[in-house]
Amino acid sequence: YITRPNVRIVEFDVPQRQTADGTYVQSVDTWHGEIARIYGELISALAYDGRGAFLVWGDPSLYDSTIRIIERARQETGLDFEYGVVPGITSIQALAASHKIPVNLVGKPVEITTGRRLARDGLQGDSTIVMLDGEQAFAKIEDPEAEIFWGAYLGTKDEIIRSGRLGDVAAEIQALRSEARQRHGWIMDIYLLRKGPGFRGIAGPFHHALPRRRRSCKKCSEG
Repeated sequence: YITRPNVRIVEFDVPQRQTADGTYVQSVDTWHGEIARIYGELISALAYDGRGAFLVWGDPSLYDSTIRIIERARQETGLDFEYGVVPGITSIQALAASHKIPVNLVGKPVEITTGRRLARDGLQGDSTIVMLDGEQAFAKIEDPEAEIFWGAYLGTKDEIIRSGRLGDVAAEIQALRSEARQRHGWIMDIYLLRKGPGFRGIAGPFHHALPRRRRSCKKCSEG
């Protein structure tokens, strides 16, 4: 989408969400207000007929508030602007592709939740996608037979993935996550937890996404 060589890239610091006072919803609302103020300043710096873009890693429709914050900036600043959303690959799609698995079990629904809610409610669904888990809630799940498919920095050169029986790999994933965060200074990860054996012997849509034809020759076919 960048077609001009003189595009200017502007970086800004995202405020830290304060969690000491108030409820979770109140702290998020205050945090969004601070970000909306920054968004308003960035948008107002554009020329009258200028064009800008916010790069969102992942999908702004899933546990991301970029769209809400842009709308809030419009309402609170009175700025008159139009915007659109360019869809991309979600971290859920990237996770499934990297592990070569379908997300759901046969005929079963999929739940998408956060680490905070997983820690509070436990593992409820047959297949549960967990996002925004800074506390590694999977390690607190009292179901060692559950399967986990974990990935961090998905789609980048630093991608890390691990999978297996939760009771076998939870500690390894915690150690990997801690080391990676210390090395890079940040981490973005996501994982799938599921009960039951899943697909066994049934190819999912990702198992053969890139089929290769075998080269045949007369000599081979003859013997």
